[in-house]
Amino acid sequence: MAKKNKIKVIREEMLQVANNVAQEKNIEQDSVFLAMEQALEKAARVKYGFETDIRVSIDRETGDISLESYLEVVEELDTENQSRQILLKEAREINSKINLGEYIIKQLPPIELGRVAAQNAKGVIIQKVREADKSKQYEEYKDKVGEIAIGIVKRIEFGNLIIDLGKSEAIIKREELIPRETFKNGDRVRAYIYEVKNDFKGYQVFLSRTHPQFLSKLFFQEVPEIYEGVIVVKSVARDPGSRAKISVYTEDSTIDPVGACVGMRGSRVQAVVNELQGEKIDIVTWSENPATFLANALAPAEVTKIFLFEEKSRVEVVIPDEQLSLAIGRKGQNVKLASNLTNLEIDILTEEEESERRQQEFKDKSLLLSELLDVEDVIAQLLVTDGYTSVESIASESQENIEKIEGFDADLAKEILDRSKIYINEKDAENLKVINENIKDDKLKNLEGMNNSILALLAKSNILSLNDFADLATYELIDKDEGILKSLDLDEENVNKMIMKARENWFDNSVEG
Repeated sequence: MAKKNKIKVIREEMLQVANNVAQEKNIEQDSVFLAMEQALEKAARVKYGFETDIRVSIDRETGDISLESYLEVVEELDTENQSRQILLKEAREINSKINLGEYIIKQLPPIELGRVAAQNAKGVIIQKVREADKSKQYEEYKDKVGEIAIGIVKRIEFGNLIIDLGKSEAIIKREELIPRETFKNGDRVRAYIYEVKNDFKGYQVFLSRTHPQFLSKLFFQEVPEIYEGVIVVKSVARDPGSRAKISVYTEDSTIDPVGACVGMRGSRVQAVVNELQGEKIDIVTWSENPATFLANALAPAEVTKIFLFEEKSRVEVVIPDEQLSLAIGRKGQNVKLASNLTNLEIDILTEEEESERRQQEFKDKSLLLSELLDVEDVIAQLLVTDGYTSVESIASESQENIEKIEGFDADLAKEILDRSKIYINEKDAENLKVINENIKDDKLKNLEGMNNSILALLAKSNILSLNDFADLATYELIDKDEGILKSLDLDEENVNKMIMKARENWFDNSVEG
């Protein structure tokens, strides 16, 4: 049936097909119509030429089909696209008011689909509907990353499990399965959705049973206090199928977070252990105090001392000699899990090793003082024993306090002070020469907490400006093995304050800019 502006063919079956497919696949009806339009456009180009710009629209209410060709109005024809173009002069013979960039639209008669064309059209519709269906599933599952999925093993391919989730399929790669666990077709399986990928191959849902957050989500399901947010899971570390550690915390002082996760007679934690093929789980209390948290994380081993190097995310832990194997664990498992749980690099020392190290440090400091002040070893040892570990710490002290050292008298105290001050003066003169020859930045020289000893060592390491200093980390300055200022007895907190003070310059410049 023809109209003045459009030639339409009434196709009530179009509406029926679109409605049936949309309901069957549970996708938008408009997606089906779009697929139909693209299929008809492809069939029309077979008749009118593949280079022709043909557009098909189906009326969503009536099912009427409109077939139109588009010619873009141009000033000069492009050899590659001339079948889709028309010169402005010719276009104005058709429409005197048309302008460049607009289109001459011509109505085309409806096409009769032959057997091959009909098959092609059907193939396009099926493909587009499948794409729309997958797109819908992708949108649904991409928001479920971080949740637990339950499905049925559909088949096994090269050790990977293909899981039927109902409306979709997912994959558990072989390396995402707990070691030694086996599944067969038809088995029910729970796993963690860690990624939903959408690329040229289509979309895929990836599941894992080894992911640390799978353990966290299992506790989320088993422990009502975690589900309700009263208890928070702070961190998780796993050696899948063997052992795991999980840290929990609550602000409610009336609740024992570890006890709540264990449950009556261990019922809650046992449910998780059973799901994870007998994986042993240590539940520890999280603390905002790094030392306390670390001590909890290393359980069941006892910790006697902790030396924390925050800037380096490293910690040294001292434990009783007889607990070394317990702290390290089988194949280093306990210390590795504690390291992952706390996000710290952990070095374990026995009390004997720590004692030997302290004795060596005492010996080294005594020897250094003995050389710098040209005094006997026993005098240097008495000074270090009393806390005077550097010439600077002696030179800044009063004679009265030096006399209080066991075995010292007024003459010896005065002699030690005089020698230390002579050394400091000579060292200052040497340092001043190095500073004046290398450092021109007065802001660095005048930084709060700065002195000539520090400046000279900075100059020797080519740290010549306030910005150079601000760019350093605390451990780069005071690390006992590699620190620029390792020879000076500096407090970590004070050095950190100096760096932060230097960095204020960055923010000042940013505001000015």
